[in-house]
Amino acid sequence: LTAIANGAWDFYQKPMDIDELGLIVRRAFHVRDLEVEKARLASEGSGDNRVLGGMITGAPEMHKVARTIERVANLDVSVMLLGASGTGKELLARGLHEASGRRDGAFVAINCAAIPENLLESELFGHEKGAFTGAVKTTEGKIELAHGGTLFLDEVGDIPLPLQVKLLRFLQERTIERIGGRKAIAVDTRIVCATHRDLDAMIAEQRFRDDLYYRLAEMVVKIPSLAERPGDAVLLARHFLHHYAPEMNPSVRGFAPDALQAIDEGRWPGNVRELENRIKRAVIMADGKLVMKDDLDLAEAGADGEGDESYLNLRSAREAADRVAIRRAMTQSEGNISSAAKLLGISRPTLYDLLKQYRMQA
Repeated sequence: LTAIANGAWDFYQKPMDIDELGLIVRRAFHVRDLEVEKARLASEGSGDNRVLGGMITGAPEMHKVARTIERVANLDVSVMLLGASGTGKELLARGLHEASGRRDGAFVAINCAAIPENLLESELFGHEKGAFTGAVKTTEGKIELAHGGTLFLDEVGDIPLPLQVKLLRFLQERTIERIGGRKAIAVDTRIVCATHRDLDAMIAEQRFRDDLYYRLAEMVVKIPSLAERPGDAVLLARHFLHHYAPEMNPSVRGFAPDALQAIDEGRWPGNVRELENRIKRAVIMADGKLVMKDDLDLAEAGADGEGDESYLNLRSAREAADRVAIRRAMTQSEGNISSAAKLLGISRPTLYDLLKQYRMQA
């Protein structure tokens, strides 16, 4: 075991069986081939943890989301991103725009929940001079400003019903009329929207039009929460620390082990936005070179998962636990196989076998 910890491929106990020894040697060559391939991919940029829109992730769940968005980027369909607040919906929307044929056009974002109801129509559709008190000049709306590009409607579930009708008409006819105007203006704008609301429930309660929903949701992409992406919290925490430390506290170089564990085990109800704010604060408050657990000011994580029927199957439970543990170990070790194996308490060949068995990337 000491030899394994110091870098040996594997060990074999006497008496020696030549066939088993041959298997160990072949596996050693296989491991070496995998490491060479990994190094090659890393040199080509494939080892980067950035995906669509510059989002940082090592989670297969988010890579699947990115592949889905890339697949529809060049199709003329409206895309709806569903996910909790702080999961990176605007970042993915911008990534979709940059991956599409509209990348040379404008990307215009508007948070429908942040604008008062009586101003939202003017923000979206614009207004003519003299249309209302204070309208001293003709102003283009966000839809018009995004002509040839992409309009991102964040929190689309907060659009009031009367305005939903006007938005539906635009989606059907691809023309708008500014407030106070009489002329139909043709606009070529792609709509990407997002919300954390339950639109199905809102439709049932007649607070959101079902015909508008079907126009906006030609392609629905669900964004997993940070808690559903094991290992990403540590990956993102390191990124935020390296981003904020040089300006806010240059002496900070990294995280103490207990801080990394607390970050990894946190539930993060505010998702990436909460994590970023917490790391920024911790960097400011840290006294030494390492951010300590106390600097994060996190509550103790409670046990969960009891009563989940998926854990009744022991094989499924074991595989799920293995995947989570391996992903977290790989993240904490920054992709170093030897360090990850040491964290997991197994040999490097065993870890490679598990990665191959579960079809996980090294």
